[in-house]
Amino acid sequence: MYEGRTIFSQLMEFLPRYEFNKCVERYRGNHWVKRLTCSDQFLCMAFAQLTHRESLRDIEVCLRAVQSKTYHSGFRVRVSRSTLADANEKRDWRIWADFANILIAEARELYANDDFGLALKETVYALDSTTIDLCLSLFPWAHFRKRKGAIKLHTLLDLRGSIPNLIIITNGKVHDVRILDDLVIEAGAIYLMDRAYVDFARLHRVDLSSAYFVTRAKSNFSFRRLYSREVDKATGVQCDQTIALKGASSSKDYPDCLRRIRFYDKENDSRLVFLTNNFILSAFQITKLYKARWHVELFFKWIKQHLRIKRFFGISENAVKTQVWIAISVYVLVAIAKKRLSLNESLYNMLQILDVSIFERMPLFQVLSRAKKMSLPAATPNQLELQWY
Repeated sequence: MYEGRTIFSQLMEFLPRYEFNKCVERYRGNHWVKRLTCSDQFLCMAFAQLTHRESLRDIEVCLRAVQSKTYHSGFRVRVSRSTLADANEKRDWRIWADFANILIAEARELYANDDFGLALKETVYALDSTTIDLCLSLFPWAHFRKRKGAIKLHTLLDLRGSIPNLIIITNGKVHDVRILDDLVIEAGAIYLMDRAYVDFARLHRVDLSSAYFVTRAKSNFSFRRLYSREVDKATGVQCDQTIALKGASSSKDYPDCLRRIRFYDKENDSRLVFLTNNFILSAFQITKLYKARWHVELFFKWIKQHLRIKRFFGISENAVKTQVWIAISVYVLVAIAKKRLSLNESLYNMLQILDVSIFERMPLFQVLSRAKKMSLPAATPNQLELQWY
């Protein structure tokens, strides 16, 4: 019988401890701390994410029920909900933001050569945001509407591996297009965006940075056609034009030429108009690129279903951001473990297996491999699964 470390302990071994300690020291996270250190706080919150705990009391009761196993899983103190609440309330959320970004950088290296369905060498990002509704009376700092509160997760998703390259958390009133000001544009990369990001001055900055964008045109934008290219209408592409903007302000904001592609989607019986500054790829490839933007929508739906980011353990801005960033860290950590162990199991199945075996004393790879051999039943038809290529 295997009498080594618990599953939880083995999973936490994938954490870069040296980098974690640097993040804690940067913001003095353990300053004047006597009992619950930042490491213990992270373990508690990671346990809550992996086992779908609903509240601080839920975390406390469950950890005390298996107290004989928690010490060998890395927990060095008896967890109290009041102590954990104080830690989430007072310790700087930037500790977890910085650490999540370190994990993201590691995961992106692991998934750098993965395929996302299109044979392109360029890095492709999908930019979008999702809104998490909050009660304004409980979260008065999360301004959104007159009687409604919310936060937004603005995400730049690397389509290779569905790893978020950048996440910015704001209140619900911040418009999506303003996030373009915070992006460090990567030369040669392709950015996929919906119509909310159509601001020609900001898009021109992307063009001047030697990067490409693909977005949808608004119905009221004014342009003049310079010339057209031949297209294969059997692919659904109806026209491929080089255009210049006509509006007084828009032509000043974007003085260069743009490419306008009109596409008929036979499946949904809809006509779509795309704008891009990429004159190299074929028109049909541009349409397929924009379709790949759907990966970021799947990412948002997936994390809302499987991570605890819709019900929060605290009501302050610091507590909410702490919970969201640790949830992202756990998501990326499981993705790293999947790649390091060369597993073919879906991320959904991995999280379900970890939920029921988190304190078992078995090799992590064996647990996940055995589960695959047992042929777990497929998810229900309405259960969303994030694809990993």
